[in-house]
Amino acid sequence: MTKLADLPDDTALALEIRRVRHPLQVRALSVAAVQALTPHMRRLTLAGPSLADLHSDGFDDHVKLLLPPAGSDTLVLPLPGPDGRPDFAAAGLPPPIARDYTPRHVDRSACTLQIDFSLHGDGPAARWAAQARVGDTVHVAGPRGSMVLPTDLRWQWLIGDESALPAIARRLEDLPASVDVTVVLETQHADDPLPLLPQRDGLRLLRVGRPAAGDAATLAAPLVQAVRGLPPPAGRGHAFAAAESHTVQAVRGVLVGHHGLLKGQVRASAYWRRGASGHHENIEG
Repeated sequence: MTKLADLPDDTALALEIRRVRHPLQVRALSVAAVQALTPHMRRLTLAGPSLADLHSDGFDDHVKLLLPPAGSDTLVLPLPGPDGRPDFAAAGLPPPIARDYTPRHVDRSACTLQIDFSLHGDGPAARWAAQARVGDTVHVAGPRGSMVLPTDLRWQWLIGDESALPAIARRLEDLPASVDVTVVLETQHADDPLPLLPQRDGLRLLRVGRPAAGDAATLAAPLVQAVRGLPPPAGRGHAFAAAESHTVQAVRGVLVGHHGLLKGQVRASAYWRRGASGHHENIEG
């Protein structure tokens, strides 16, 4: 185990993380373009004049895709409540199906928002994304807030599965060239085709395959072992991990317990959970 006392002094410095809150707004958008990135990933470009004031300052921000409730083809939005959220209960309306996605790219001047969808599974959002065509309409809410990291990092670890690819790609675009970057990626198969990741000098990419079956520990093992095997980081840096809930909890344990990172140096998020739908959770503690 790497102890903080064994690392260079600035490795243990707490990061000055800026958290930005955004007013909640629900936007009615239309599909402006559809692009197949891989056999299992599709990029939709959404457009609408309300995107002119959408702010997304963090690489792992998320917006909520709002789809009509089960059994309906149309989403009826009530007036927003005091907190800006549409108050479906007060209006006697069924709530929408809501799923979280990373804004892959926001262009406020062009009023467009790109979202990359993983088409694994048979959930309502994956089905909608697989069938979406130019001209289709959809509602999007958020982001409610952003986490903005300092730019003077020496290193960045980006760890995750297919669900984390949009956030990882966005972070690779944002990071200064001086930051030493390692990406550890779990996919269904170690040789699965990936969407084109932004290139940068010195980028280290480690890939592992996900077991087809097993208990939570077995399924998490390849990614956990790859993270455990990373060389100790030198200097001030940050580790981002996003994957299935049980897996990312185990990865976070390695980052804090084995590599000795401070809690403020780790951002761990469960982007999904086996056996559950619509799961999104920040892992702390």
